[in-house]
Amino acid sequence: MQALLKRLGLSADKPNAAGFAGEWVGSGETYDVTTPIDGTRIAAVAQVSEAEYEQIISRAHEAFKTWRMTPAPVRGEVVRQLGERLRAVKAELGMLVTLEMGKILPEGEGEVQEMIDICDFACGLSRQLYGLTMHSERPRHRMYEQWHPLGVVGIISAFNFPVAVWAWNSAVAAVCGDTTVWKPAPKTPLTAIACIRIAEQVCRDNNVDPAVFSLAHGPVDPIGERMIRDERIPLISATGSCAMGRHVGQVVAQRMGRTILELGGNNAIIVTPFADLDLATRAILFGSVGTAGQRCTSTRRVIAHQSVRDEVIKRLKSAYESVPIGDPRKPGTLMGPVVDNNAITKMTKAIQAVKAGGGKVHYGGDALSGPDYPGGLYVRPCIAEVDSKLDIVRDETFAPLLYVMGYGSGASSVSQAQALKDLEAAIETQNNVPQGLSSAIFSTNMLEVETFLSHAGSDCGIANANIGTSGAEIGGAFGGEKETGGGRESGSDSWKAYMRRQTNTINWSVDLPLAQGIQFG
Repeated sequence: MQALLKRLGLSADKPNAAGFAGEWVGSGETYDVTTPIDGTRIAAVAQVSEAEYEQIISRAHEAFKTWRMTPAPVRGEVVRQLGERLRAVKAELGMLVTLEMGKILPEGEGEVQEMIDICDFACGLSRQLYGLTMHSERPRHRMYEQWHPLGVVGIISAFNFPVAVWAWNSAVAAVCGDTTVWKPAPKTPLTAIACIRIAEQVCRDNNVDPAVFSLAHGPVDPIGERMIRDERIPLISATGSCAMGRHVGQVVAQRMGRTILELGGNNAIIVTPFADLDLATRAILFGSVGTAGQRCTSTRRVIAHQSVRDEVIKRLKSAYESVPIGDPRKPGTLMGPVVDNNAITKMTKAIQAVKAGGGKVHYGGDALSGPDYPGGLYVRPCIAEVDSKLDIVRDETFAPLLYVMGYGSGASSVSQAQALKDLEAAIETQNNVPQGLSSAIFSTNMLEVETFLSHAGSDCGIANANIGTSGAEIGGAFGGEKETGGGRESGSDSWKAYMRRQTNTINWSVDLPLAQGIQFG
């Protein structure tokens, strides 16, 4: 443990300062960070005070004034080097993610790989911050648009992806000319400190103000509240629950700021009569059990046609029974602990609501104990068969709890016309929840797939065919609709959220014609 922390610039003995403003600060409350794997202490952190928060924001704002005038390709080179430094410590940082959050080691290293990938993406993006040229209706006038850096971007991340979400935002924001201030989740501050230490060294090696990448870890009140109310931060990118996002969105909107909100998901997979059930089973297993069901893109609901529902449940039960649960650091483990007792409590209450509503638990849902499960945070993933109208199905339980429900007729053989008619009801069931992040359909029938992806299909920000709800690539814009917040991060043209658009008109004539042919004077 000590060697790992030392390699990442962290101390196992003294409290690690959890604020960075070009220099490390942290005179606030100190607390121990423990691992959900077995409850042992990893290290301590010293949070920032309100005065230090002010220092951090002021310094980030000053750094922005210089960073915005640095050519974008030069900014991209700094981010490229950040990616190279992350490559050098991928194993160590991945292990720290596993220790702090509890996800299995391949997923911890996979999350670090996401950081590396987005740095590569952002480096290329630094030469592609394109604006449009438009034809003016006035003679000898030229119109075009350009994109300017926005300012200081506040990043609020959640425990389940303690480093990737920061990288999605900070790498893109940096090449756009913005500086960033990161408030990590209280359960996972050590990975944040490690990442900022790496970014600090990259900046210093390039004679760049290291406050381009700043850190402000402290209590929600006052530090988090000050951040979302701070008019010096034009954009807040927040990842978390729908309730948290609703508060953040309202507060930032009141000061006419911008938000990127990546909130809850209640993601469904529709399994049609024409599905490849082997493929569907594997996708559902990864989507529902991966990260112990603690992804925003985790599969929460399976909507299976009545003709295949029983077979789907049978296959899932067999797959769940074979899932190795235990220490996420050990090879072969596929599911580690949940993050805390609150997750277990919510899962237990949801299962009770299923039973009270006439649902049936086909597998799991119980807590695991014994020497292989130290710390008391291990559970058996649960498969519950429910009616789609049950109220609990509309909620997202952030735990390995999967609801299976049926749709359509129970005939063993279904015509294509009937299958399409049945699919309309399945899509309505999928969409009839407040959240709208990720969705998928499993079908080898092109008509079903295209219907699902059409205007009348999935209402989610992500809609897949023959792959699961989890495992988004950084090249596509990530985010969802409805109570998921409407934000987009990472790929495609989501970079535009981190910049301000400006329309320019140049008159290269000696006259002053007005638009719309207006004559004045």
